[in-house]
Amino acid sequence: MIKVAIFGGSFDPPHFGHKIITKSALDTLDIDKLIVVPAYLNPFKTTSFASSNKRLDWCKEVFKDNNKVLVSDFEVVNKNSYSSNTIEYFKNIYDVKYLIIGADNLLSLDKWHKFEWINNNITWVIVSRDGINIKNNPVKNWIKLDVEANISSTLIRDKKIFNSVDKEIKDDIKRIYS
Repeated sequence: MIKVAIFGGSFDPPHFGHKIITKSALDTLDIDKLIVVPAYLNPFKTTSFASSNKRLDWCKEVFKDNNKVLVSDFEVVNKNSYSSNTIEYFKNIYDVKYLIIGADNLLSLDKWHKFEWINNNITWVIVSRDGINIKNNPVKNWIKLDVEANISSTLIRDKKIFNSVDKEIKDDIKRIYS
């Protein structure tokens, strides 16, 4: 069975940091494929800046040249907001080994839908971020993914740092976030 990691998120917008995380995961994890899953809507937010379909299209464009990356429309089409549903769905197709998250998510993991089930069924891949201490966390099995990506979607939106996104989607992103 094909071994995969799931990399979910808002991708509002997708940026070079996401590409660096994806490359690092493919280089270091024992996986055959990485599944990028743009969220329909983060359950801890009431809105996204760009529509779910727009963020899905951007991710498809950003990762189109990497045959080890599959951009999935599962959460967008199903209006799904829970990682547990996404993992359960993909477990029917693949050997889901890992769930990739940013260290900033550690503070809210215990509030995630079916957190204990997720915690018992995958290995977490925690991406270091902004000096957040990841050693004391609520997860059972985890791996730290060290990457140098000092960019975030929030920073791009707030500071209008559009040089951190792929040129193919830059004009669209400028139009939406300016």
